[in-house]
Amino acid sequence: MNTVPPAEFLNRMRAALGGEYADFEGVYSLPAERAIRVNTLKISAEEFAKISPFPLEGAVPWCGDGFYISEEKPGLFPEHAAGLYYVQEPSAMCAAPLLKDIRGKTVLDLCSAPGGKGTQLAAQMAGEGLLFLNEINFSRAKILSQNVERMGIKNAVVTVASPAALAQNYAGFFNCVLVDAPCSGEGMFRKEQTAIPEWSEQNVEMCARRQSEILDCAERLLKPGGRIVYSTCTFAEVEDEGQVQSFLSRHGAFTLLKQEKLYPHRVRGEGHFAVLLQKDGAGEQSVCRPARAGVKREAEKLWRDFEGQHLNTRFGNLCMVGEALYSLPQGMPELSVQTLRAGVRLGEFTNGRFTPSHSLAMCLKQGEAGFFELDEKSARAYIGGLTLPCNKSGWLIAAYNGYPLGWVKSSGGVAKNHYPKALRLILQ
Repeated sequence: MNTVPPAEFLNRMRAALGGEYADFEGVYSLPAERAIRVNTLKISAEEFAKISPFPLEGAVPWCGDGFYISEEKPGLFPEHAAGLYYVQEPSAMCAAPLLKDIRGKTVLDLCSAPGGKGTQLAAQMAGEGLLFLNEINFSRAKILSQNVERMGIKNAVVTVASPAALAQNYAGFFNCVLVDAPCSGEGMFRKEQTAIPEWSEQNVEMCARRQSEILDCAERLLKPGGRIVYSTCTFAEVEDEGQVQSFLSRHGAFTLLKQEKLYPHRVRGEGHFAVLLQKDGAGEQSVCRPARAGVKREAEKLWRDFEGQHLNTRFGNLCMVGEALYSLPQGMPELSVQTLRAGVRLGEFTNGRFTPSHSLAMCLKQGEAGFFELDEKSARAYIGGLTLPCNKSGWLIAAYNGYPLGWVKSSGGVAKNHYPKALRLILQ
């Protein structure tokens, strides 16, 4: 492999790095680094290391749950379908940990798709508090929503809105805002070579203007005393240090607490920039109207019958949207923007029956429902959409190593496969 970045970019980096430039240029003859981050909402890093389907090659220094790997297709394993890990570029894992002590807080990932940093925040919150994950592009937001579902996150809301629209509706609502800003992607040249022909100095300047607008929206969304993490996967000063200094000059209530800049010749990663900013405690907090929960009596009875028969855990704060039933996160405000997901989608009502959703399956643990344990061959067949023999009956969780993959409905010795068709893969 020999990646050739744009000449203008290399000339800028030569001037910026001086004596380090030869080492920096040398990384482009090497393959990109690969890593996964263990989903601690489901399994500890220590336990995952015991069952990992591929070798783990050491911890990512700035993320205790991250591990380097050499496996080329880490998404093609039952453990991935079970949401036990997220495939994430290693240096990108440095931003979310800057927001410490976020359990019980209101947290926003403003530019969230496909969900690496957002699901990392969810793990740090450990199910406590309210997490908004926003993406302005609808097709990317759908991928984000699927990742939230796979990781079994119960307290997340996935919205599809511009930063300005969110700021208009939820000004002063969040304790913490993460802005992983759209950028010129200079840290992606080895990982995604399509980023090379898309790069130009004009695009760098355009990204910097857009980042400035997004950061101003993030400031409006933040409560007094709140914190912002701003990050990019680029090396351009106008998008990184210069962007932060410009923001501080416009918003005197903020203080820069910490700054990280990872270069690929200094660390095992493609490169990342991240800062932590603190807002002072003066000013008024926003009071958003709470979301109105509630469900039709006959629908609630169907759900409670299902819950009592098939589950050993209880879900509250019920809300119906059309014929779909949700369990909303505590503290959720009234929704004023397009929303793809709010809490746990429990299932749907059709012709007087309740059908459980994949979202419900993925957030359950052993003991909370009837589990139908699969070996590796059967797990791969299940993910491919095949029916399976089963000597149990009723709605069951198809599980691998004790972790949910999805629902089956079993009768007459056959388990009908309810794994979502859009997610099905042939795993060889």
